[in-house]
Amino acid sequence: MKFPKDFLWGAATSSYQVEGFNENTDWAQAAKQGRVPYAGRLADHYHRYEEDFDIAKKLGHNAHRFSIEWARIEPQEGVFDQAEIEHYRQVLRALHARNITPMVTLWHFTLPLWFSESGGFERKDAPVVFARYCAHVVRELGDLCTHYATMNEPNVYASNGYLRGSWPPFKRFALTDMVSITNSGRGYKARAEKSISALFLYRKVMRTLAEAHNCAYDAIKNVAPEKNVSVVKHVIYFHANRNPFNMLRSWVANQLWTHVFMRRTFHKCDSIGLNYYFHKKFGDTEVCEKTDMDWDIYPQGLYDALRMLWKYKKPLYVSEAGLADAQDRYRAAYIQTQVSAVEKALSEGIDVFGHMYWSLIDNYEWALGIDKKFGLVEIDYQTLERRIRPSAWVYADLIKKHRKD
Repeated sequence: MKFPKDFLWGAATSSYQVEGFNENTDWAQAAKQGRVPYAGRLADHYHRYEEDFDIAKKLGHNAHRFSIEWARIEPQEGVFDQAEIEHYRQVLRALHARNITPMVTLWHFTLPLWFSESGGFERKDAPVVFARYCAHVVRELGDLCTHYATMNEPNVYASNGYLRGSWPPFKRFALTDMVSITNSGRGYKARAEKSISALFLYRKVMRTLAEAHNCAYDAIKNVAPEKNVSVVKHVIYFHANRNPFNMLRSWVANQLWTHVFMRRTFHKCDSIGLNYYFHKKFGDTEVCEKTDMDWDIYPQGLYDALRMLWKYKKPLYVSEAGLADAQDRYRAAYIQTQVSAVEKALSEGIDVFGHMYWSLIDNYEWALGIDKKFGLVEIDYQTLERRIRPSAWVYADLIKKHRKD
């Protein structure tokens, strides 16, 4: 079938993972304490964004998803840095100059130090504080962007921070198994603060995050009612063989991981972003090829994840999907299957309006540092040279094929 004429094709990044020298955050503080890898300069995207957008344009992208760094915009509580607002205005102008549609995520995991040290999303007023920040950014940047996501992967943030203890604020439910489904930062778990109460904190934080999204949605609509406001939801596709018990397990897992949060927030969404990376099939004995993250290579699950979110009858976009593959052995076929999955969803009437590969350039992969290579573009961290991987041209060919009139 033909993709819609205005379909958005591109890739994604997040501020802390590529910008470099971002020291006023909970993650930078954790790195100073030796609890996560130090980020440092990274790809220096903060200064080299135009070079990176030139590459995106060369690859045929007509959209780009990136995040605003909260700690840069609001370095102290209630104090906003106009120079940083102007920086992101320049980033948005650079995208427009290349006819690339910007898609802004307002919060992608890292917290300003003042917010994290005062309790972060455990604060009673966290939804109000978060909504104030979101409204300020949209008020300042609104003339240059129409699509804003309030937050990225709330379940991932809360589960790694409050159940597994591998991310700030390093609180771990005492009964959590040492093997993490996200394979993120196993080496740091022993240093987490273990307790039974972490489970209740996790549930509290998840409720607060839902409320924070809802408050931010209202605050954004107050200042710019015409903007498209979404939440970016990470979906794990849980499925099962025909064993009734395994089918029940997959149903419960999908409810807990995806639908509880979405039921709390979908009524405050103009669209929904889908992040997809892996699946879990109960009762399955099949052995899949693995990514460098040790995740199953199962891109066809993107179709099933889209079907899950279509339950809420909101326009959808693939906000992230990709794999760590330093040798670039699997990425091209992975992307081809991803795109076929989106095509299948469209053919069944599911309203999908964009596909963003993760990621445009190699990035800091949180508690695992810079060793996991997700980028369409390889970064030489010594010289900062950008090298386009062969798989990026395969994606470019797919875009060209599907954008034909």
